[in-house]
Amino acid sequence: MIEAAGKDYQDAAHAARHRSRGVFARNIEKVVLYALVIILASVFMIPFLWSLASSLKSPDEIYLFPPKLVPSVPRWANYARVFHYAPFGKFALNTLTVTAFSLLGSLISCTLVAFGLSSFRFPGRDIMFGIVLSTLILPWQVTMIPRYLMFKQLGWLDTLMPLFVPSFFATSAFNVFLLRQFFLTLPRELLDAAHVDGASVPRIYWSIILPLSVPALTTVAIFVFLSSWEDFIGPLIYLQTTDNFTLSLGLRYFQQAPMERNEPREHLLMAASLMMTLPCVLVFFAAQRYFVQGVVMTGLKG
Repeated sequence: MIEAAGKDYQDAAHAARHRSRGVFARNIEKVVLYALVIILASVFMIPFLWSLASSLKSPDEIYLFPPKLVPSVPRWANYARVFHYAPFGKFALNTLTVTAFSLLGSLISCTLVAFGLSSFRFPGRDIMFGIVLSTLILPWQVTMIPRYLMFKQLGWLDTLMPLFVPSFFATSAFNVFLLRQFFLTLPRELLDAAHVDGASVPRIYWSIILPLSVPALTTVAIFVFLSSWEDFIGPLIYLQTTDNFTLSLGLRYFQQAPMERNEPREHLLMAASLMMTLPCVLVFFAAQRYFVQGVVMTGLKG
């Protein structure tokens, strides 16, 4: 019995040492992983931090060599001077208008199309969905001239309407695909039970589909927000008057705006760029949890 007890003690001690070595190895792996993530994050943050530091510099510090990483005296007034040299507030209002209507139109039209392609069975449904997906391989340059001519005939040139009206017609096949794949993950029995209880199709869409699809809707909203907020080609093609410029086109205008005493404008351009970028960063971090959830859950069912 004494020998058996001693053997059990040795086995327990060996198992304890083995577990401690395993825990130590896992801790080492976590430390290495976190260190690698911190290093990579720091590298990717360098351009942003450089832009922030440059936006707070004086004109004399812009071209110093070797360059100064931190301004001697932060000049927060550079952000206010941006509004002096360009109608930055008007640019922001135009961008906000385009983005808001693009969000509204995309969420309404894309959810309706995705709901129809995922919840109803009708002849040619899969063929129709394939046609929608095939538009993903169509370069936007192919439709650029026909769309311009169409908007010219409608008298919409030099207005904001060409920038957001197409979103009300579910022109983004990717968003339709994303929402359809998410809708397919919803239990079919839930929709059938609602139908048996007498719920109409609009009722099912409004009271069941949309509340359960917040992650997917948030993901689509982030994509639409970023593409509309940062769009440059669309405003460049359709807008001509300065009062109608969006922020992306306004930054280009700011590069050519007359300055006092021909002073450098790079520090003010950095300030304007950061003010344009800030809403995108805030929106992404505010909706990051839903964004990740929507991407992970999309495509689990075909």
